[in-house]
Amino acid sequence: MITFIEAFKKELENEAVQTKRMLAIVPADKMDWRPHPKSMDIRTLATHLAEIPQMISMGLTKDKWDFAEPTEPAAVINTTEELLTRFEESLAEARIALDESTDDILQQPWVMCSGDQVWLTLEKWETFRHAMGQNAHHRAQLQVCLRLLDIPVPGPYGPSADEMG
Repeated sequence: MITFIEAFKKELENEAVQTKRMLAIVPADKMDWRPHPKSMDIRTLATHLAEIPQMISMGLTKDKWDFAEPTEPAAVINTTEELLTRFEESLAEARIALDESTDDILQQPWVMCSGDQVWLTLEKWETFRHAMGQNAHHRAQLQVCLRLLDIPVPGPYGPSADEMG
């Protein structure tokens, strides 16, 4: 029987392949496009998607993620290559966190908050599951945006309509 950490590593690698396929087709000349005024522009959405693996490292190595505490400035992405580089950096962080973790920590509490405002209270294992859910959700949002721009999109778990001809 494999450990949860080993299962998480396998799932991360499988999903990373599909996420990278989506990020690789984001056109630099459409970074500011958004489908609706209330929607994120493609730059913000794709950057967020590229940085989701950081939630895995935050969930496994920290007890909380407090958005009220100062952090490094957000990445400014202008090209597809920068987007892919940011994803690889985030993925590397998640891989290290998984390599350095054991199942023994997975039931420890973790909080996502902004000062006193608590958004999520999870066990550390749930942060991985939450990150994977966020990955699928935002990858699908990006897929819809790209399809609206008539950009052929890959299917994540089998061929898309574009790939089937």
